[in-house]
Amino acid sequence: MRPHLVAATAAALVLALSACSSDIADDGAEPASGASSVPDGPWSFTDGSGEVVKLDEAPTRIIAHAPAAAALISYGIRPIGIYGDEPVETDPNLDGVDLTDIEVLGEEWGSIDVAKASTLSPDLIVADWWPAEMAHSGLENGTKAKSKKLAELAPVVGPSQGGSILNLAEGYEDLAASLGADVGKSQGAKDKAAFEKARDGFISEMKDKDLTALAVSPADDLLYAANPEYAPELLDFTEWGLQVVAPDSPDPDFPYWENLSWENADKYQPDVLLIDSRTFIDAKKTAEGQPTWTSIRAAEAGQVIEWPAFWLHTYADYAEALTKLTADLADVDDTIGE
Repeated sequence: MRPHLVAATAAALVLALSACSSDIADDGAEPASGASSVPDGPWSFTDGSGEVVKLDEAPTRIIAHAPAAAALISYGIRPIGIYGDEPVETDPNLDGVDLTDIEVLGEEWGSIDVAKASTLSPDLIVADWWPAEMAHSGLENGTKAKSKKLAELAPVVGPSQGGSILNLAEGYEDLAASLGADVGKSQGAKDKAAFEKARDGFISEMKDKDLTALAVSPADDLLYAANPEYAPELLDFTEWGLQVVAPDSPDPDFPYWENLSWENADKYQPDVLLIDSRTFIDAKKTAEGQPTWTSIRAAEAGQVIEWPAFWLHTYADYAEALTKLTADLADVDDTIGE
């Protein structure tokens, strides 16, 4: 279960995956769509889990989790199939992405059409590695058993979600290069320059602020407080000058969050509250329906803004989200606790 789906029951942890060579051989391998050529010789990539996946030759037929697909496509590498956690039309990662001739294999978390995937003869599956769950996207504990059989079709690789969205984006840049992309001449390279400008703007704005922030996901029964240790974008914001509150009692079984009862909603008192941008309007309404919401000084002051939670993968999306966040934070009063 993706971390943002906190209103549902959190899945238990620990699924051990092993990367093994595909039984599918393609003696007349063509370049991965968009790659300038198939790199010569054996191919390898260090997965986010730390495993080094090795193949006799560079893979050319790729199935990717939707966010991973968006990242690869920004470098000209076009998968033959994708699977997502939600419908293509609503997935923020796929907004504006050309999916022509790409087979859609699933549009719901934990549900992948492996039978259809097998007809595509993939030689690589690309998806993020989630350290807290020890699994790749779409293959976590709690997903359908038949969906997990995707990992039997080809090796599974991807950068880790832990630590930094910047590191995640760089991981996909490295993966695309290993697959034959001309990274320096790609759209991704232009997007990276835009991201760096947005990051510098964020850092500059934070130098003039002394802000504390708490990232939350309000639900009817609980207020979920995000643990930055497992939210790489929050770790980035912290490094760049925003003081993100780290809750002291994360759920031991699903440490993405501390689960606060609404009676204890005021446990933390930040200057600003950050709510998941994908569910911002509905989540804010849910929070405002709770009488203790305004016991949090930031809520009382109306200092509640959007947080791009758990979905950023590309430099383009990061640049856009960071620019908006910088503008929103510029309007936040950092003296309400004085």
